[in-house]
Amino acid sequence: MVAKAVAKYIRISPRKVRYVIDHLRGKSVLDAEKVLMGINKRAKYPVYKVLKSAVSNALNKNIPLEALYISKITADPGPVWKRWRAGTMGRAMPIRKRTVHISVELEAKFPDVQDSSHESILKEGEQE
Repeated sequence: MVAKAVAKYIRISPRKVRYVIDHLRGKSVLDAEKVLMGINKRAKYPVYKVLKSAVSNALNKNIPLEALYISKITADPGPVWKRWRAGTMGRAMPIRKRTVHISVELEAKFPDVQDSSHESILKEGEQE
């Protein structure tokens, strides 16, 4: 883990946030940002904010932006606000206002200078 950022007590359901973060897991930071801009969900705003904070933490450690990718991203349930609403026949119906804790961990993936898979392709091309 190169950098980490956590946002706690965000007032949105964890299930709704998981729909968004499932698209980002394992992607590079630059690709994840492009994916987030294309998603039409309200949960993208707090996720983007946490991702931006994690990137800022990594840049403070002098890690290049191009090398960063999302190694771990989670949406854990937070406390539930319990409210009551009037129901039929004088009853009270519960309302559960859920919260979420969003955490992002970034890793650095530096490209290898010499990759053996590319060498074999080059050698095959030279022989023909």
